[in-house]
Amino acid sequence: MKIIIGSDHAGFVLKRSLIDFLRVLEYEVIDKGPFTFDDKDDYPDYVSLVAHEVSKKPDETRGIVIGGSGQGEAIVANRFKDVRAVVYYGGPFRIVRLSREHNNANVISLGARFVPDIIAKEAVRIWIETPFSESPRHERRIGKIRALTAKLLRKK
Repeated sequence: MKIIIGSDHAGFVLKRSLIDFLRVLEYEVIDKGPFTFDDKDDYPDYVSLVAHEVSKKPDETRGIVIGGSGQGEAIVANRFKDVRAVVYYGGPFRIVRLSREHNNANVISLGARFVPDIIAKEAVRIWIETPFSESPRHERRIGKIRALTAKLLRKK
C-alpha cells in the first residue's frame, strides 16, 4: 500500500517521525512536503497535494495529513473527489478503527498539538491495518456520498 503524507509547520516534526515509522513497517511512503521547516507555510498547499494523489486511486492509496489541530487539514482534503478524511487528535483508538470499518476513510488528519508521537504512531498503525467492513449498509452509505459528490460537481 502506498501512503502519501504531508503537513504544515505545526506537523513537520511529527510527519518526519511517522515517515520513519511507516518505512520500518515496510510501507511505501511518498512525502509531499514541506521538506524544510517554515513557520509561515500554509497547510492547504501541502494537504491538497496529498488529497489529489489519494483522489486518483482512492481504494489503493492512503493519505496522512498533519497540522496543529488536524481540522483545517481534513476540511481541505475532503474537497477532493473520493477522499474521505477523518480527524484524530487523541482519545480512544476505537474511533480510528470505526473510521476505516464504517467509512472506509482513506485520509487521516492528525492534530500534532494534541497527539503525542507515540499515540500518533499507534493510531496510524491501527488505521492502516483496519480493513473496511464491506458491510452492505456501509457500502450503501459510501455510495450515497459518491452520488452526492457527483451531483454537486455537475452543478458547477
